[in-house]
Amino acid sequence: MERPWEEDLRPKGLGEFIGQVQLRENLRILIQAARMREAPLEHILLTGPPGLGKTSMARLLANEMGVEIRQTSGPVLEKAGDLAGLLTSLPSGGVLFVDEIHRLSRTIEEYLYPAMEDFRLDIMLDRGPSARSVQIRLEPFTLIGATTRAGLLTSPLRARFGMVGRVDFYPVADLSLIVGRSAKILGVEVEASAIEEIARRSRGTPRIANRLLRRVRDYALVEGDGRVTDELCRAGLELLDVDERGLDEMDRRFLRALVSTFDGGPVGISSLGATVGEEPDTLEEVHEPYLVQQGLIQRTRLGRVATRATYEVLGLTPPPDPQAGRGPGGDRDRDRGEPQQESLL
Repeated sequence: MERPWEEDLRPKGLGEFIGQVQLRENLRILIQAARMREAPLEHILLTGPPGLGKTSMARLLANEMGVEIRQTSGPVLEKAGDLAGLLTSLPSGGVLFVDEIHRLSRTIEEYLYPAMEDFRLDIMLDRGPSARSVQIRLEPFTLIGATTRAGLLTSPLRARFGMVGRVDFYPVADLSLIVGRSAKILGVEVEASAIEEIARRSRGTPRIANRLLRRVRDYALVEGDGRVTDELCRAGLELLDVDERGLDEMDRRFLRALVSTFDGGPVGISSLGATVGEEPDTLEEVHEPYLVQQGLIQRTRLGRVATRATYEVLGLTPPPDPQAGRGPGGDRDRDRGEPQQESLL
């Protein structure tokens, strides 16, 4: 029976992972060296936009080392006891994977420092005059953190990672290989031209590529004989409102608001969020990275600014200097204009 879940599509080993050549090679060296030293992997921080394979990398690293992995996320770790429970249950060499590690509280971070450096937890019991510190020894382990907002990590936490790896958007050629691999796992026959079409509209993101593949598969099953032809693929993607550049309706609303409502900017992300009806954090973490990478917006000290490509993709005539405009959000709305460099991840 078919199990069309994301877990089935994840690579199980480094040899199955497609793309990210330099990062993959660095991880190969790290794994091989750890095996030769008979020691756990060093702590690893993976940064980059969502959907690019950070979780898959963490899991395949544990698979390659033949160790157990525990998975959690920054917002879930609220108390020292939560962290202690995870770390004390890890066998020697095990992996603790923390997604959204930039959202850890400062308190949990401080408990992590001795755990990462000396494999121990210093827990405070009771309060006031009866307060005392209890030291818990831990088995050697590897912490793998993943973040879409590396600029929000504190310097002390970041400095404790032995390796920092950046996961970038995938080229169409790599995404085509990923779609082809996923189609085989799902048992779907897809024409080569349809594979490339899905890859081109996937925003450089494997998670989106796999999602579009499943939706196009369903469309071909209902409207055809189950075989994904180029014609059925394009029709299915059109129904999903994903254009040839991979832009969806929210992307286009974002760009239209920037150009029409705010005269091309600069404008702050909060004002744009209020205009398009989306949370600023969602725009900043999900939509903006790809728009910036495609040259469709610029992030400046004063806010977001349209480019010539913004007007062209909307079918509008660009002004003589599309960055010269100062929309109603320009000087007044400097909220979250230019983030620190790392928050462009």
